[in-house]
Amino acid sequence: MPERPMLEQPDAANLLDTARDVLLRTLLPALPEALRFQARMVANAMAVARREGEADPAPALAALRAALGAPEGEAGDLLMRLARDIRAGAHDPGTPGHAAVAEALLALTRLRCGVSAPKALGH
Repeated sequence: MPERPMLEQPDAANLLDTARDVLLRTLLPALPEALRFQARMVANAMAVARREGEADPAPALAALRAALGAPEGEAGDLLMRLARDIRAGAHDPGTPGHAAVAEALLALTRLRCGVSAPKALGH
């Protein structure tokens, strides 16, 4: 993962960790039972935001660009193109680009799971 310059202390990741810890350890036990589920949802959203801030999409985007033969373009546009191509059968098994597209989809899936469901990856 590329190093990001830290502009000040604490950084955003540390603030999210601290706020989440306060929510779960201090506020959650004091909340009425009817509000605890919502508090856990907020804590989960904070954890996802933390992981998203640390995720490096560059390798998955590079795999997608290579699979599509598209050295440029926004990620959203490339994903829409990929979806259209898949619906049209352009990357079905046996087609020349199938393996590269499968690898790109695996990289994209790992990236997304790493952010939203790291336990699915064994993390």
